[in-house]
Amino acid sequence: MTDKVIDNNQVTVMGEVISTFSYSHEIFGEGFYMLDVRVPRLSESYDVIPVMVSERLLDVREDYRGKLICVNGQFRSYNRHEERKNRLVLSVFAREVSFVEQLEESSKSNQIFLDGYICKEPIYRKTPLGREIADLLLAVNRPYGKSDYIPCICWGRNARFANHFKVGERCAIWGRIQSREYMKKLDEEHVEKRVAFEVSVSKLELLNAEPREQEALVSCQLS
Repeated sequence: MTDKVIDNNQVTVMGEVISTFSYSHEIFGEGFYMLDVRVPRLSESYDVIPVMVSERLLDVREDYRGKLICVNGQFRSYNRHEERKNRLVLSVFAREVSFVEQLEESSKSNQIFLDGYICKEPIYRKTPLGREIADLLLAVNRPYGKSDYIPCICWGRNARFANHFKVGERCAIWGRIQSREYMKKLDEEHVEKRVAFEVSVSKLELLNAEPREQEALVSCQLS
């Protein structure tokens, strides 16, 4: 059962380590640390993706900046309470880590597959230049009754298709993780630069779900 659930959330990212470790949390005596990895895009730009690593996978006292790393794992979320509301925080949870001599081509250095459920109505819009975009929020089950909530963005034909998805429908998504900077207004005088993470969708399809699964999904909302 556990292996089947893990299969519904698969990530591979390859890139350059650009930070030292920062402490995140501890579970049953096992420490977890955050690391930033710069992953190239097909263009000359890049994404900076946060990776959560167990101290049992790497020596967290070492400085790996400048090294090339390959991470296999899952894209996970949790709610962090701030400013009187919850903020969705996303990172790649590492299950396997290895160092590499060189990076694969960009299309293979950042891959994600998700099998989950639509838990909010899609938001469809067009840019001023007429480009079609649809935002999805996918609930991806973990073992033991937990779920990760993953924002996804679709373009063009995929956006038109996704616009008709309903809350409770099961969906498979293939794509890449991307980072996006934006300015958050804190009050009338202050703004703060922040980074959002989402899945840029290259392919998606609706999957048949059992009625019981669909009923469970409808109640799966962000707290």
